[in-house]
Amino acid sequence: MDKEIHDLAVRAARKAGEKLLYDYKTFRRQSADLKSEHEIITASDLASEKIILEEIKKIFPEHGILSEEAGRKPGQGEYLWIVDPLDGTTNFSMHNPLWAVSIGVAKMNKIVLGVIYAPYLGEIFIAEEGRGATCNGEKIKVSDITQGKVINAFCHCSDSREIRKAIKYFSRQKMDNLDCRQIGSASIELSYVASGRIESIMIPGANSWDVAAGVLIVREAGGKVTDFQGKKWNLKSRDILASNGKVHDDILKVINKN
Repeated sequence: MDKEIHDLAVRAARKAGEKLLYDYKTFRRQSADLKSEHEIITASDLASEKIILEEIKKIFPEHGILSEEAGRKPGQGEYLWIVDPLDGTTNFSMHNPLWAVSIGVAKMNKIVLGVIYAPYLGEIFIAEEGRGATCNGEKIKVSDITQGKVINAFCHCSDSREIRKAIKYFSRQKMDNLDCRQIGSASIELSYVASGRIESIMIPGANSWDVAAGVLIVREAGGKVTDFQGKKWNLKSRDILASNGKVHDDILKVINKN
């Protein structure tokens, strides 16, 4: 991994995160607009995105960028930056501290760097391909739990079919007396899988900007990430299951149960 790319991703995440943290502490509740039937956007989303994109364009104007709010900007090189400037906007707007900045970098469509910064929690998760994953500079790894106090999470995009799929999964887990919950930020949920705090996260209809950075962090922490058919997740995958690897097959059976 190019050190300049690594340092830029970390710097951009921290700079955007500090702006978000200022807004979070300043405003009791963020005013928000609907950008779709089930999704909101705040001025802080746009401010964070502006900071990150300006940092990237300043150093690597030839690189491609895929960002949640600005869309895709084709590049001339082999790198693509995949950005969610504020993952967990609803949490942020209601003064729930579980939100983060997510920046992934792909080289030739393969994720090689992931940075997730949760400013209020004071945690930054970083992974480079082949070099492991860290939280605040300390190595992290997925849990060894296979039974007993298994904690699974679920999330979904705004499509009504995906919402129904996620709710169906939640009900099956709860009926089996398993702890299953929605945290409200895919990047944090993926970081929690990577650091052994939960065992899995499933997301039907996942957007690549929500999960790209987290996918690499989970994999580099020893976890497993696939689509709902058990195929290795890639940037074209629609659904995602990330786990400690040990509960993966059992969860796929629950997801695909008729």
